[in-house]
Amino acid sequence: MNDSEFFIVGANGQFGRALHAKYPNAQTADIGELDITNAESVANFDWSGIKAIFNAAAYTNVDGAESADGKQAAWAVNVDGVANLAKAAADHDITLVHTSTEYVFDGRRSPHTEDEPASPLSEYGKSKAAGDIRAAKAPKHYIVRLSWLIGDGKNFVRTMLGLGAKGVEPKVVADQIGRLTFATELVRGIDHLLGSSAPYGTYNLTNEGEPASWADVTRAVFEDAGYDLRVFDTTTEEYFADKPEAAKRPLESTLDLSKIEAAGFTPHDWRDDLKAYIRQEQAS
Repeated sequence: MNDSEFFIVGANGQFGRALHAKYPNAQTADIGELDITNAESVANFDWSGIKAIFNAAAYTNVDGAESADGKQAAWAVNVDGVANLAKAAADHDITLVHTSTEYVFDGRRSPHTEDEPASPLSEYGKSKAAGDIRAAKAPKHYIVRLSWLIGDGKNFVRTMLGLGAKGVEPKVVADQIGRLTFATELVRGIDHLLGSSAPYGTYNLTNEGEPASWADVTRAVFEDAGYDLRVFDTTTEEYFADKPEAAKRPLESTLDLSKIEAAGFTPHDWRDDLKAYIRQEQAS
């Protein structure tokens, strides 16, 4: 496959931008041309010549999904939209590449494996778990599960860099544990799956390295950026104590990478990619 045979849904997000950087000739469409939440729009779209669909579109407002309107929006994009794409992929013999999340789990195990039963705590997690079931209906599918995405857009590392630049010493959650997934690494892993014709199915795909808390990640950000600032630990319960509308979050987000490593892909250590990301941010 060459990249002109690829189609990116959601090209403006962190994942979508990384995909477009890797596959500059990939096709895209605005919502006026293709509305994935509308079955007729997807069915009537011209899929001729497309060999792979990358679904980088998702409703990701974790707390917003707890409201009635937010839940409806989450299910429209994360479930109905995925079902529509999976049917198009099945009807036109297209490979569907869909991204999942550790939020489909309750965070009571570590690390999470691909065959662990879904146990979402939040409406967002429920919508993503339901979307995974729909994506798997495409005969040719890769469901790629990630955690803590960092790319070109609003994200945790950029937020902490902004606080550090202002001299803020933040209070950060220290009981949620996981690994960062850099969008560039996510795309590199997906490119490996496609290029090596790996068996279809679900793959965990994050950066490698020692799992860490959000507070530990913040300390690494400050160290790599040259900020001599303290980071104060707090718990998830304390952090959200005055936010009754907040969704429940898994405390353990670490994903087992054995399957994708057995497929021949070796992820970069998140600390190495973090250093490179911060250098790029500071140079821009």
